Amino acid sequence: MAAHPLLEKPLNTATKGLGSSPAGCTLQDVASLDWNILREEVSLPVAVLRQSRIQHNLQWMQDFMQRYGVQLAPHGKTTMSPALFHLQLQHGAWGITLATVPQVHAAFLHGIRRFLLANQLVGKANMAIIARLQQADPDFSFCCIVDSVANVEALGQFFAQHGQSVRVLLEYGVEGGRTGLRSPQQEQEVLAAIARWPQSLSLIGVEVYEGVLQQEEDIRAFLRSVVARTREHAARGLFREEKILLSGAGSAWYDVVADEFSGLELAQPLEVLLRPGCYLTHDVGIYLHAEQRIQSNNPVARDMGRSLQPALQLWAYVQSIPESGRAIIALGKRDAAFDAGLPQVSLHFRPDSGGTPQPAPADWIVSSMMDQHAFMRIPADADLQVGDMLAFEISHPCLTFDKWRQLLLVDDALNVTGAVETLF
Repeated sequence: MAAHPLLEKPLNTATKGLGSSPAGCTLQDVASLDWNILREEVSLPVAVLRQSRIQHNLQWMQDFMQRYGVQLAPHGKTTMSPALFHLQLQHGAWGITLATVPQVHAAFLHGIRRFLLANQLVGKANMAIIARLQQADPDFSFCCIVDSVANVEALGQFFAQHGQSVRVLLEYGVEGGRTGLRSPQQEQEVLAAIARWPQSLSLIGVEVYEGVLQQEEDIRAFLRSVVARTREHAARGLFREEKILLSGAGSAWYDVVADEFSGLELAQPLEVLLRPGCYLTHDVGIYLHAEQRIQSNNPVARDMGRSLQPALQLWAYVQSIPESGRAIIALGKRDAAFDAGLPQVSLHFRPDSGGTPQPAPADWIVSSMMDQHAFMRIPADADLQVGDMLAFEISHPCLTFDKWRQLLLVDDALNVTGAVETLF
């Protein structure tokens, strides 16, 4: 059987985090190179994906969604990795959510065909890309969100001129939040504008992003109000397709959205799409805290008896110990997210020691980062030396993925089993 085109792409050997690979080496070839992180056969720093944990997280989320009877449309902006998109689709995802038109275009070029743009489609150049994709492939399925008369009129006029129709979802928001309708008057004005373009605009559903709210009771109240509006629109026959799409959920509150959106009965069949993206790799920061809340409060998650696992890990060398109590690590803001908490050291390994990685002491703490350096506080008597290898866990995987063009897949022994490309 021929290799998938995604795997036949040559590795970019000029990027960080690779070993000395032969010219023309492809993503598919990486597994045959017999690299191992601990044998120092890969240039550090390196970003790795723990393959067993990725598989665990894929299965966990698939099971969770199935128990609620809802669909998963994972937000691809987290990884922007087509290989991981296809993996998510293989584990039951409805399609891929994306944030920008270039992201949609990149994913389309790598074989993805069903998209939810969880954003407004604004600007003629962006509209033109979507029009070209709709014309190029009948299997291209696309929808976006609207929340203003100005945007609706621009979309209606553009796609009418191109003899096409674009599918839209009505977005609701909250005061002080991000995008979305704020008032009944805005709602009626936007609905009236959509109705003026029956040939070029098709209202197919409703969308929200609840993550701008912080308290569960506020989120539930918001979601219930959106359900009430959706129910009324369905009763009025405003939706143009047989199934109404109802979409919400970032990576922090997907359990609450599943609870509020599942099991609803409307005048038409309903398809609920939830959009968490960070579940694939999870983390030890903001999404660990969210997962702990979910495990504590959500009966479905508790019944499943297990939780998501952090799968994205960074390995780096101790570069310098210039003074007592301070180690400088060859890992910086160009390598790891720092917006939602600094990396946390989890494992310590001394090359050529004959040993295995050991849990890092709790008092080894990253205190600050520069572009290419991390400052780590250590006790004066810490068993640490220049050239030691450290594994770091992160908070907020989105801002770590976008710093790497390629990430290595590893097994539990840190043998390299493959690689994935990112398209940021």
